[in-house]
Amino acid sequence: MTATVNWSYPTAIRFGAGRISELAEACKANGIKRPLLVTDRGLSNLPITQHALDVLDSAGLGRAMFHDVDPNPNEINLAAGVVAYQDGGHDGVVAFGGGSGLDLGKLVAFMAGQNRPVWDFEDVGDWWSRADADAIAPIIAVPTTAGTGSEVGRASVLTNSLTHEKKIIFHPKLLPSVVIADPKLTVDMPRAITAGTGMDAFAHCLEAFCSPHYHPMSQGIALEGMRLVKENLPAAYADKTDLKARAEMMSAAMMGATAFQKGLGAIHALSHPIGAVFNTHHGTTNAVVMQPVLRFNRPAIEDRLIMAAAYLGIKDGFDGFYDFVGSLTSRLGIPKTLTDLGVGDPDIDALVTSALKDPSTGGNPVKMTPENTRSLLLDCL
Repeated sequence: MTATVNWSYPTAIRFGAGRISELAEACKANGIKRPLLVTDRGLSNLPITQHALDVLDSAGLGRAMFHDVDPNPNEINLAAGVVAYQDGGHDGVVAFGGGSGLDLGKLVAFMAGQNRPVWDFEDVGDWWSRADADAIAPIIAVPTTAGTGSEVGRASVLTNSLTHEKKIIFHPKLLPSVVIADPKLTVDMPRAITAGTGMDAFAHCLEAFCSPHYHPMSQGIALEGMRLVKENLPAAYADKTDLKARAEMMSAAMMGATAFQKGLGAIHALSHPIGAVFNTHHGTTNAVVMQPVLRFNRPAIEDRLIMAAAYLGIKDGFDGFYDFVGSLTSRLGIPKTLTDLGVGDPDIDALVTSALKDPSTGGNPVKMTPENTRSLLLDCL
């Protein structure tokens, strides 16, 4: 991939191979003199993380790191991160990693200056306005996967460790000031993570495209994002050194997260509670439930997906699109059912209740009810 470009939509994005070298300069440009790099445990000792710390350290910004982050981060991780931030006298956050590191890093920058519990800022109505906006620290986001798109999002997902519910915390200033999107950082992702995160990007684009809400800009971004995943995820999965495919997948991930301002739907409404209770990988869970949700929504989305299939070069309209999803997930080694994913003996009633409370439910093209959501969940099992 030879492109090296600067984008400012939806925020400033430094896109291109090798641009991690600009991390310290990006911090300084945003007034950060003592950054705290927040990542997850698995990434903390990897060469890409140590290189990022070297870049900061060589510029006189130190090499402080917090990595006590679970795959599905919770308020306990957040509290520990806030303590590390405050005790270290930090003035900004480098959120580094996949969805867990990015989401928690953003929340550390957000919560370090707040006096209310994080749950007071859930994405409900105008709850975000309760926050002291001036106390939110600047954020530099460095994704190391191509899936969640949290690097261009105004929200983070946090699991309540007591209720096992995933909550979306929203504030406009959770949007990072700068994104460094360097495809070289994704090269050593395990193949299963390449697959799961890639399908997360596809799910974001698919659900945004199918959402009944009005947002034509997101509609176009979602459609092109699906095309990028279709043409590049199999290549990135097959050859980890294919930088062109990996760069295109990083674009697709950011496009999905930008597009889902239009809305998400049943894929995420199911995936959030399942991940919170069973600690499954979010993107992989999305992929497992994708075909059942397509069947569930068919009466409301068939015409729209016929148009999408034509743009994507898929024959036979909705049926062809549906078969393409099945073929792609099979090719990527995605489990066929939630049972195969490790969801054993679930409390169906509790999962249905959580799914219907999830904000994604409101964007589903078919109205979700206790009865049809229960049937859908059983279909996924």
